Amino acid sequence: MKLKGKVVVITGASKGLGRALADTFCSEGSRVVVSARSKKELQAASRETGAVPFVANVTKEVDMNKLAEFAIKKFGQIDIWINNAGTTLPHSEIGVIDPRKAHQVMEVNFFGTFYGSRAVMKIMKRKRRGIIVNIVSMSALIGRPHSALYAASKWAVRGFTESLRMALEPEHISVIAVHPGGIKTTIFGSFKPVEYHDWMEPSYVARKIVQNLKRKKPRVEIVVNK
Repeated sequence: MKLKGKVVVITGASKGLGRALADTFCSEGSRVVVSARSKKELQAASRETGAVPFVANVTKEVDMNKLAEFAIKKFGQIDIWINNAGTTLPHSEIGVIDPRKAHQVMEVNFFGTFYGSRAVMKIMKRKRRGIIVNIVSMSALIGRPHSALYAASKWAVRGFTESLRMALEPEHISVIAVHPGGIKTTIFGSFKPVEYHDWMEPSYVARKIVQNLKRKKPRVEIVVNK
């Protein structure tokens, strides 16, 4: 697929992988809408990448609907929608996890993907074309005892992604699952895992995702690791 002129919407795009994706798509000539909760960080990402900003919270379905409507009003179409927003908890034993923070992880990682997909699928169905990319994780492929909540949320995203792919295949809408390994992002705050320094740069992962989309027939499941 040629990405020049394609309209791409990316959630969680004020920093990390989302920001790197925006930069990579813009360099390909795509028309990009970036979204996140922080207006200040989003505006900085917009200035540095050339993408169009829209403040929205993935845990609110009304915000995802407004994001999709904004992209349509701005560019007239949505070709690629990337559910990238995510959060995690510091590595810890299951017995000491704060249930309130556990709910937050599920709200962002699973429901953010759910709401984003529902918002854009209505638009893509009308034209019977489009690509939804869900940033899942290698944590959705194997259990992790000290990252149980994050893994559980990503297993939920994986199951939803596979189901969504089957549901939208008759509508000629592709659903791609990306399973990255460890990425050097600010998602961990000051609680970085000990192996953090060996992980991938966001720009590397972004390039791999874009390279897959540029294939004549993109793979619907990709693992990105060193």
